[in-house]
Amino acid sequence: IYVCENLPEPDRYVTEPKCPGGAEAKFLRRVSYVDAPGHEVLMATMLSGAALMDGALLVIAANEPCPQPQTREHFAALSIIGVDKLVIVQNKVDVVTEEQARKNYEQIKKFIKGTWAEGAPIIPVSALHKVNIDALLMAIQKYIPTPERDLSKPPLMYVARSFDINKPGTPPEKLKGGVVGGSLIQGVIRVGDEIEVSPGVPVEKGGRIRYEPLITKVVNIRAGETDLTEAKPGGLIAIGTELDPALTKADKLVGNVVSRAGTLPPITYELTLEYHLLERVLGTKELLKVEPLRPREILMITMGTSITLAIITKMTKEYIELRLRRPVIDFRGVRVAISRQVLGRWRLIGWGITK
Repeated sequence: IYVCENLPEPDRYVTEPKCPGGAEAKFLRRVSYVDAPGHEVLMATMLSGAALMDGALLVIAANEPCPQPQTREHFAALSIIGVDKLVIVQNKVDVVTEEQARKNYEQIKKFIKGTWAEGAPIIPVSALHKVNIDALLMAIQKYIPTPERDLSKPPLMYVARSFDINKPGTPPEKLKGGVVGGSLIQGVIRVGDEIEVSPGVPVEKGGRIRYEPLITKVVNIRAGETDLTEAKPGGLIAIGTELDPALTKADKLVGNVVSRAGTLPPITYELTLEYHLLERVLGTKELLKVEPLRPREILMITMGTSITLAIITKMTKEYIELRLRRPVIDFRGVRVAISRQVLGRWRLIGWGITK
């Protein structure tokens, strides 16, 4: 995001380093976007992405009635994950009449009335024709400021992507190590640091599968096209490592956590949650009531970028104890999303806090 200080608002906000008259624009900040498409199958992606987010743009199409099931679901997910900086983007105003756009605007106002987002700005745009993008940038600057970061804690990054950057046929001596991508939540990671990727990878021993953390070294760090010597929280980064690229290819390490070696809590297959259920199942056209949880029920748990199935082993009115199929890091006081199978699909039904 750049600003042309000689222009009035909102015209002064631009995405290029040059102003309309050719003058140099002043750099304000770099913003990374985590795209969270709205279809229920990808809801867990949305929730895991939300673990990395400082704010959200809730994009609503002006040519559809509001709220759509996925709009309702995403809005609830933001509340669950605790993302409370919001700009609402009313897109596709170029394909409706002014009267339809106003009607849709009123529907949006009604949808957020009485919620934490009641005061959120609603910016009408046409992304296709780049109309009103300056007003959207101004709203992002005003309503989603860069938060204060804690750089003194050990680094912590949720792995949202992992991949192999080598082209097929690369000779072994030219192979580059695997890459993990995500967003730093706290601390600083530097080139040369020894890092731990945990819970790690499944290893079979004596007929049983166990997860073993990976210890490796940071070879390089990239943000978009820029090479960095260190990374601080905010924005998406890719960390080049010395790991065998076979371990990182095709998002194999998504759901892991990266930190300085030896600083992470242990891994666990058991979780205790103080849980809260939503009134209605999200993502369904029919507004179905959320039924109470049942002993031995199988749920889907999203914690950071980690998604795993879990069975309820013990429960009270306020707490559930879960046995997980895949282990997670034993963080306390972390928000977890809870989904169950409804009409053949995983649907968001509530959230919990790890105890």
